[in-house]
Amino acid sequence: MPDVDVAVIGAGAAGLSIAAISAGLGLKVALFERGTMGGDCLNTGCVPSKAMLAAAHAAADARRAGRFGIRLPPPEIDWAGVRAHVDGAIATIAPNDSEERYRAMGVTVVRASARFSARDVIEAGGRRFHFRRAVVAAGSAAIIPPIPGLAEVPFLTNDTLFSLQDRPGHLLILGGGPIGLEMAQAHARLGCRVTVLEAAAIAGREDPECIPPLREALAADGVTLREGVRVRAVEPDEDGVALLLDDDTRLTGTHLLLAVGRAPRLAGLDLAAAGIESSPRGIATNRALRSVSNRRVWAAGDIADPQGLGPRAFTHVCSQHAGIIARSMLFRLPATLSYDALPRVTYTDPGLAQIGPTEAELRAAGRADLTILRWPLAENDRLVAEGRAEGLVKLVVDGKGRLLGASLVGPGVGDMAGVFVLMIGRRLSTLAGSVLPYPTMQEAAKRAASEFYTPKLLSAPVKRLVGWLKHLP
Repeated sequence: MPDVDVAVIGAGAAGLSIAAISAGLGLKVALFERGTMGGDCLNTGCVPSKAMLAAAHAAADARRAGRFGIRLPPPEIDWAGVRAHVDGAIATIAPNDSEERYRAMGVTVVRASARFSARDVIEAGGRRFHFRRAVVAAGSAAIIPPIPGLAEVPFLTNDTLFSLQDRPGHLLILGGGPIGLEMAQAHARLGCRVTVLEAAAIAGREDPECIPPLREALAADGVTLREGVRVRAVEPDEDGVALLLDDDTRLTGTHLLLAVGRAPRLAGLDLAAAGIESSPRGIATNRALRSVSNRRVWAAGDIADPQGLGPRAFTHVCSQHAGIIARSMLFRLPATLSYDALPRVTYTDPGLAQIGPTEAELRAAGRADLTILRWPLAENDRLVAEGRAEGLVKLVVDGKGRLLGASLVGPGVGDMAGVFVLMIGRRLSTLAGSVLPYPTMQEAAKRAASEFYTPKLLSAPVKRLVGWLKHLP
């Protein structure tokens, strides 16, 4: 007889959700975690990065208070106080993900590395666990690029960045994606000199129309952007570290942060022993997140590579995966993963938000029946009142007015993204006809949606009709 009904490897966002659902349904659950409960999101990812960004945005607000007629001295950055705020945010949330909480649910928590030794066996902490079903949710780790000399210098990843005791003097960031840009702005606003190096263009996955406002804001914060450059070697320097670029320039800094992407944590799992097919992209699964080669095993979170969709390293995707697996594995019901309405947000200021595919992705997929709607946030009364009227709402719709994708740039656009998540695949008439509170940023979503109908409403035939109707009693 199996020792457990459900074995879960990894106590991050995905693993914890699945363990909680399974235990709540009365199943016998074992949860394996070799590191810190809560995984990357709580300890080295979403929570500490957003806590640091909150401190950085507060400093920026103090610096620009003069536009409201409020005179403040330049903010004094207490790095120890910033770190205390970051640590406090983690500590406040940590009990929700704690070993004690999950043991109280009836989960057997094993604090050790886990590996497969057979198709239905996991070994951890000197014990063997036979399972009926298993979920691999071991997450991902920062990619360490193969740059000559990198092993000879100290460098940071998100795993070590938030434990710095002293403020960096000049932070070099390799990678202009979400992590690199968020941490660039955070550290610049907290008084650090920052240089971002990106081999292509910053925020390369996002809609190009949304990038200029962010690029200008980063420059205004003092961030130096070096786009279209490659690092061919790294070497020690009296300042800390030196980067040798492909244009033969030498750039020095006190600290180096690697933010070039993430890769699934496959090492040490011994997936082959369980007949689990994988690649550098992660564990190969079908659209129900079930392993294509071992029907006892599912994968969730950053380590899952669903057929045709590829991995997605977002905490909210972990929650989505947990729901799919609960339906498929626990209730034996049909379940199909879709990323059609998937949101992603870069929490800079202004922020970037993408819901569903971009215009370029839709055109590359062969969609020709596209209408592009744009509404400038300069026309939003709430942002005008707050002195932040900048940015864009861009919607991509089909010929029938159904929303396919939305691209946003502006202050706090992450809070607007939820409106468009609910609208993907639906006609914009629902949003255009809604009554939203005034004044809010959400009105920009409605105004953009209304642009689909305005030309038809103001067309010559409609004007003639109204002209006839005016004569009726």
